[in-house]
Amino acid sequence: MTFIHLYLAGQVTEKKEDLGEVLNGDRMVQSSYQLNFREDKQLESICKKTLSKDEVRKFRDAVKQDYYFQMYYDDLPLWGFIGKMDETEMKYYLFTHVPFEVLYNDDRVIEISIASDNNYVVDITDDKEVEAEFHYSVKWKETDIPFEKRMEKYAKSSFLPQHLEIHWFSIINSLMIVLFLSGMVAMIMMRTL
Repeated sequence: MTFIHLYLAGQVTEKKEDLGEVLNGDRMVQSSYQLNFREDKQLESICKKTLSKDEVRKFRDAVKQDYYFQMYYDDLPLWGFIGKMDETEMKYYLFTHVPFEVLYNDDRVIEISIASDNNYVVDITDDKEVEAEFHYSVKWKETDIPFEKRMEKYAKSSFLPQHLEIHWFSIINSLMIVLFLSGMVAMIMMRTL
């Protein structure tokens, strides 16, 4: 969401990726969120944007497919969904508010999280232009978790939506290429000998 919202607003500064990030499909950007240490914020505006019909359609497709975003703060990852679908009414909503909650101990950041806020959504069910204002809030809370144990939460479980898929076509394709190339090498060796 950060990338998408800020990209639409033209406020993105892209980070130069290394080879591993490019191969993973990561697109790191510097966002406009200002999370200053122990400074609470309430409904801080990022941008106002009129979403075109095409942009609304792209967001709706992303919500249908459970797209989420990933950010880093003080080397800690955090994830959030870009929207939600109301299955009873068959409506699609785009989240316009990012509420950050940051836990700290003394002068160190221990944990950061985002919770979806259903009070700030934009209806993207229909293919029509939509006015949206994107904003965020930051709440700092003290904790007694020591800095040395801050990564244990991430080691125990993943917060990402897990979709276990086996890509059979790719596996069969790779096997066929290996067999074909092995056959070519065998033919060349037979003609040479």
